[in-house]
Amino acid sequence: MAGSSLAYIPLFIAATMFWAIQEQGAIILASYADQRTQLKLAGLELQSSWFQSLNPIYIVLLAPVFAWLWIKLNSRQPSTANKFAIGLLFAGLSFLVMIIPAYIHGTESLVSPMWLAISFLLVVIGELCLSPVGLSITTKLAPAAFSAQTMSLWFLTSAAAQAINAQIVRLYNPKTEIIYFGAIGGLSIILSVILYFMAPRIQVLMKGIK
Repeated sequence: MAGSSLAYIPLFIAATMFWAIQEQGAIILASYADQRTQLKLAGLELQSSWFQSLNPIYIVLLAPVFAWLWIKLNSRQPSTANKFAIGLLFAGLSFLVMIIPAYIHGTESLVSPMWLAISFLLVVIGELCLSPVGLSITTKLAPAAFSAQTMSLWFLTSAAAQAINAQIVRLYNPKTEIIYFGAIGGLSIILSVILYFMAPRIQVLMKGIK
């Protein structure tokens, strides 16, 4: 069981990094929608709060697609560790894409709502790769004597992410947004690549658990 517990450590770190980005949708991206986004589109006056509906809408639309995809792939679907890596990759891309409008239009002008729509879409794709398998693998890797305690570790990833966000969101403002989105998005992608190459070793430590 020691090997299985060790296998969970990189997954825990990956999940914490993912939720740190995903949960900024309600913080940084909400602020971005209010302050940096053109809210008049084709004669329609958008509300900045509407962008918070994109995450659940995308999940409702894409969850059946991913369920079908994993069933279709069956034994050829990515390993749990690779799904975590894919989730981190898309989370990182969701932040990196926000650099583009800053480069094109600068950090003082309003930008198209398309960029937020793309960012939320990318992080939801990552969420559908990582989140469903997260609780499942936590259950499977839990030592029999500590199943309840181990289950709480999965929810600790979100709590840890919120604690991290409480510190780093203070670094964000329109003048620093390129560095902010670039650094966090880049770190997520670097961790994704590391996890991808660690995946075979993690599977060995899991001792056949998928």
